[in-house]
Amino acid sequence: MAIMCALMQNNIAFLTSDVSRLLRKRFDVVSRRFGVTGPQWGMLAVLRRTPGINQGALAQWLEVEAITAGRMIDRLEKAGMVERRADPNDRRAWRMFLTDAAIPLLDELFTCATDVFDEALQGFAPDES
Repeated sequence: MAIMCALMQNNIAFLTSDVSRLLRKRFDVVSRRFGVTGPQWGMLAVLRRTPGINQGALAQWLEVEAITAGRMIDRLEKAGMVERRADPNDRRAWRMFLTDAAIPLLDELFTCATDVFDEALQGFAPDES
């Protein structure tokens, strides 16, 4: 059993999962200072990269259910960060876009992301990061 635990601790898949989980937790802590959650930050970042994405594709990208994405969109829309626009090709669908108010927030969050990564990489040589 001890050998199995040692193998799991040193397995790249488990280590990658741990690093990802810890970074998500750190991003969530940092984002709270700006009035958003880590997942909301993620949604805003996806919308910056793919403006006009629909709710279903956004949910898949974020690996959440469509209803969860819808609730996040509702909160961000109420906060003035996101707007829904009718999809010209499908009258049942909406396309998501950032508002102008979201851009300065995202710029601050990305500065914080750089700080989080710098903190995470402390102790590594430049060629190791």
